[in-house]
Amino acid sequence: MPTITLTLTEQQIEQLKNTFHEQLVKAPAYAKYQLRVENCVITAYESKKVVFQGKDAEIYASAFQISSSQNVLQVGSDEVGTGDYFGPVCVCACLLTPESYDKIQYLGLNDSKQLSDDMILETAPQLMKHVQYSLLILEPEKYNQIHPFNNLNQIKAKLHNQAYLHLEKKAGPLPELKVIDQFTPSSAYYRYLSTEPHIMTGLHFETKAESKYPAVACASMIARYAFLKTWENMEVKYGMTFHKGGGQKADESAMQFVKQHGFEQLNKVAKIHFKNTEKINGGKL
Repeated sequence: MPTITLTLTEQQIEQLKNTFHEQLVKAPAYAKYQLRVENCVITAYESKKVVFQGKDAEIYASAFQISSSQNVLQVGSDEVGTGDYFGPVCVCACLLTPESYDKIQYLGLNDSKQLSDDMILETAPQLMKHVQYSLLILEPEKYNQIHPFNNLNQIKAKLHNQAYLHLEKKAGPLPELKVIDQFTPSSAYYRYLSTEPHIMTGLHFETKAESKYPAVACASMIARYAFLKTWENMEVKYGMTFHKGGGQKADESAMQFVKQHGFEQLNKVAKIHFKNTEKINGGKL
């Protein structure tokens, strides 16, 4: 079982407690408090040592392992939902300053794919209070309208570009460091945008950027949060449970949806160009 011990400031220790106060349990001797969060026990001692122990110890501790003295004046962007048959595509661009970073570093700045959905739902709203961001949600019905004329990478490129432009309009001139979690080479990215009236230039393209740039990690978390909330609303609206991803479970959800609501309604909840659609014939897999 992974165990990580860090020395934190009084402010970080208090912020950590406030974030997960509902998970407080009886503290052991010489400890300020103990938290039992999902897949991790966090114990803060009077000595300012904080011990993270459990399956997800590295995830919870990672936010504090990024040096707060680094230059975090940066913008980052990421997308969520492109591999899911159901649900929207969400893209977020997030501006991070040293001031905002100091306020949110205790939340766990990680790629959203490494965090549980419950943790995203709990921490992202707090993150969103302290950073400036632009969030775009492309619902399935709109996605299906534009996909015949734009491949998936082109759709993503246009959404990222719009997110940066919207953020600049909201926050003013953006810092020099603008990082995009690379999904296509930069040459292809700008080629996809060749017909756009306005293009954000000067982007830095890097794979696995969410693990290297806090702004990208923030964008990833916010995009995932928007995806999950939109998914919740979709399930409530149609009175059924949808399965994430694009495998057999998604096929089963599609069959159930078609039986309940008809094949003609599928484009409102699913990306119909996925091969999952081909497996449905009159509601039968």
